[in-house]
Amino acid sequence: MGSVSSQMLGWVLALLQGSRAAPGHVSRAQPGSLVVLFGATAGALGPELGSDETDLILLVWQVVEPRSRQVGTLHKSLVRAEAAALSPQCREASGLSADSLARAESLDKVLQQFSQLVNRDVALLGGGPYVLCTDGQQLLRQVLHPEASRKNLVLPDTFFSFYDLRREFHMQHPSTCSARDLTVATMAQDLGLETDATEDDFGVWEVKTMVAVILHLLEGPSGQLFSKPEVVKQKYETGPCSKADVVDSETVVRARGLPWQSSDQDVARFFRGLNIARGGVALCLNAQGRRNGEALIRFTDSEQRELALQRHKHHMGIRYIEVYKATGEEFVKIAGGTSLEVARFLSREDQVILRLRGLPFSAGPADVLSFLGPECPVTGGADGLLFVRHPDGRPTGDAFALFACEELAQAALQRHKGMLGKRYIELFRSTAAEVQQVLNRYASSPLLPTLTAPLLPIPFPLAAGTGRDCVRLRGLPYTATIEDILSFLGEVAADIRPHGVHMVLNQQGRPSGDAFIQMTSAERALAAAQRCHKKMMKERYVEVVPCSKEDMSRVLMGGTLSRSGMSPPPCKLPCLSPPTYATFQATPALIPTETAALYPSSLLPAARVPAAPTPVAYYPGPATQLYMNYTAYYPSPPVSPTTVGYLATPPTALGSTSTSVLSQPGALIRMQGVPYTAGMKDLLNVFQAYQLAPDDYTTLMPVGDPPRPVLQAPKEWVCL
Repeated sequence: MGSVSSQMLGWVLALLQGSRAAPGHVSRAQPGSLVVLFGATAGALGPELGSDETDLILLVWQVVEPRSRQVGTLHKSLVRAEAAALSPQCREASGLSADSLARAESLDKVLQQFSQLVNRDVALLGGGPYVLCTDGQQLLRQVLHPEASRKNLVLPDTFFSFYDLRREFHMQHPSTCSARDLTVATMAQDLGLETDATEDDFGVWEVKTMVAVILHLLEGPSGQLFSKPEVVKQKYETGPCSKADVVDSETVVRARGLPWQSSDQDVARFFRGLNIARGGVALCLNAQGRRNGEALIRFTDSEQRELALQRHKHHMGIRYIEVYKATGEEFVKIAGGTSLEVARFLSREDQVILRLRGLPFSAGPADVLSFLGPECPVTGGADGLLFVRHPDGRPTGDAFALFACEELAQAALQRHKGMLGKRYIELFRSTAAEVQQVLNRYASSPLLPTLTAPLLPIPFPLAAGTGRDCVRLRGLPYTATIEDILSFLGEVAADIRPHGVHMVLNQQGRPSGDAFIQMTSAERALAAAQRCHKKMMKERYVEVVPCSKEDMSRVLMGGTLSRSGMSPPPCKLPCLSPPTYATFQATPALIPTETAALYPSSLLPAARVPAAPTPVAYYPGPATQLYMNYTAYYPSPPVSPTTVGYLATPPTALGSTSTSVLSQPGALIRMQGVPYTAGMKDLLNVFQAYQLAPDDYTTLMPVGDPPRPVLQAPKEWVCL
């Protein structure tokens, strides 16, 4: 009781002394004990410390008591590095050798000694809780925390807050250079401090000079000095992001080369020591909804981002990760969402998200909860489940689940590929950004993906028939071109019909490895298959199989490809036939006079007189039913072996236009930069106030541009 009363009396006397302070004197609470810390790695030093992912080899520290202006014993400890090789810069500056480091203690032992010695010195000086003080942020953020993460070490709580001496100095002396450009030597020089130039022990001079700078700063009048320490986040916090959020582009980076199974926690661990914003890890998905090995990371400020860029080609396991600058718009595009349902789902904090894929379409919340079992309960029961659906309400087979802790999520992951009904279910770690991406993908997709129909007929309609006068090439290299196919076929290429080569592209517009070729007869198609089947093209053998025009047409008009043959898409919804337009029968491609002069006459196709125009439909007739589909295959522009890459203007487009109109100056207008999605009505609306017959579709014709899919609207048009 007496000790308590004396303690209270001391506090009262201290308050009275503070109230009697001289005018102009700023009374402020002194900070707790400071531990001045210096470290070095086996690689780069100075501003590049930690950028080369080398291990820590040295720690030097000394305790400073701000109230009494006393200092403790200076300690120096070597750390055994796994890679004993020293860089020339480190060997010259430190004077250390690989043998001396081999006899040193490991990092975990050194950290234990550090805590024991610091606590002893603080007690001897009569101080309280201590805070680290370093020269810059690299030692803790770029060296200690990443290395402890790689070695699975748990750092004490004292390593998650520190004072940056450069910032404290710049706060009291703002007229000097920026805090980032300061060094221990420049700070001492600006204060006019005398340093021991004879000290050659690496790390000792730096700590002694930092202590002298701190004691000098404590004599100043600033009340904000050593009052707000830097904080290192111990845990990554998940959270949603809205499309309306404004993200500073100076805080975002892109990480590339991530393992496909990595989660947001793995990415946060790679950037351990740096402060990532809440919900700041967005894993990117490819067109199939799977992770593509990239992620966008948003940090709390630009300084954290600059430190993150120094981790370019650091390793995650055995893979090195590339780190580049990114923009805030890219982050919002990936991580942002507008769904209120998703916002409510992600509003629960400190939850682990798992993704379930392959659910039966009839599965409901009760089925999923029963599948996971009572040993790994979902947070909130059915409210902790989010089913992904198409815009019309149909299920996609995907769902997300929330779990309260890591242990429950690990137990749920044990159900990976477990059976629910007759289907096995895949479980993966997920993120808030992935939830947004998956929901955005299905919310923005049409109910039935359709292909834009061309506005004009092609001059080479695909005739229906059952004769096997076509061949299918399967297993082509993705880099194969038309010239490679012609060279692969050899002499058989002479039997290809004009415009008879059809490369099949996937949904991303890239080669799918398949192609169709129209031959002059079924006999020539069979001969081509027998001659070229399993022949090598660029270290790959190619299968050559005869097929019919009907099979080829079905695929080129939107059907699907499979190893067992051709099949229409699964949705079985008939497509309305587009209007018919006048066209001619198949004719060879027209070659301009300038181009024809470069070739011998024997290579040029013979001139033909076109037949009378008859109305034909671009799509196959009722005999060949066309379906709207979810297909992943589209045809490339058909080409002729004699006119590779050149598509001539259909003669019908000019047949109905009088020569007098074409000869008039200004009667021909070329429109460039037209959007690919522009249709006939869009073009007619542009010329609504001019004398253009709205029903005269022959006055609008596409201009042959670089080859593009025939089902894609052209970019340039000519208006007559």
